[in-house]
Amino acid sequence: MEKKYRRILLKISGEFLMGDLDYGMDVKTVDRIAAEIVSTYNDGYQVCVVIGGGNIFRGVSAAAYGMHRSVADNIGMLATVMNAIALQNSVERLGIQTRVMSAIHMPNICEPYLRRKALRHLDRGRLVICAAGSGNPYFTTDTAAALRALEMGCDVLMKATKVAGVYTSDPEKNADAKFIEKLSYKEVIEKDIRVMDQTAIALAKENNIPIVVFSIKENGNLAKVLSGEGPCSFIS
Repeated sequence: MEKKYRRILLKISGEFLMGDLDYGMDVKTVDRIAAEIVSTYNDGYQVCVVIGGGNIFRGVSAAAYGMHRSVADNIGMLATVMNAIALQNSVERLGIQTRVMSAIHMPNICEPYLRRKALRHLDRGRLVICAAGSGNPYFTTDTAAALRALEMGCDVLMKATKVAGVYTSDPEKNADAKFIEKLSYKEVIEKDIRVMDQTAIALAKENNIPIVVFSIKENGNLAKVLSGEGPCSFIS
């Protein structure tokens, strides 16, 4: 079957790496996500990953308690680097060459993010994990994901969540929430649907990159969604 996409950007929230823990990183969950990514890579996709840091530190929450927002966001960006290195370790144990590229310069533990170098890694068959968001406070990792997807010429932005896609309300709190299979960027922005932040949606809209929202809780679901068989919401 001909693939609809060649190069994908996978956005994973840091909170998902907690697994069943209340805080921190569940290694088994990281390993499982790594296996999903490697399976996708082995299916012939070029894979870029942007990972959040909310399992370790959430800048917005800290700012709400009085920490200066720029300081809180800087700490949050460092948390994403920790997650990226952990994911790199899990992926490389499965035999795939991986590069962590950080928007914050820290050459002792990962490469600085440079667009041309990231593209070269992809062309040489490596998996690229982008860390430290965009390198700027006040911008979320969702926005960083949209930015990196555009910079690296990705065909689609895959937003991995705990639920099957976009609903009319939180399905974990409201059993009557209805699943929305397709919607436009305009609907997401005007109805303030909180699937990604408004800046990320606006970037995707302006540059016409589709967003696929799906659940990564179930084993093999990423492959199913890419093959058109798994449930997901499509934003375009």
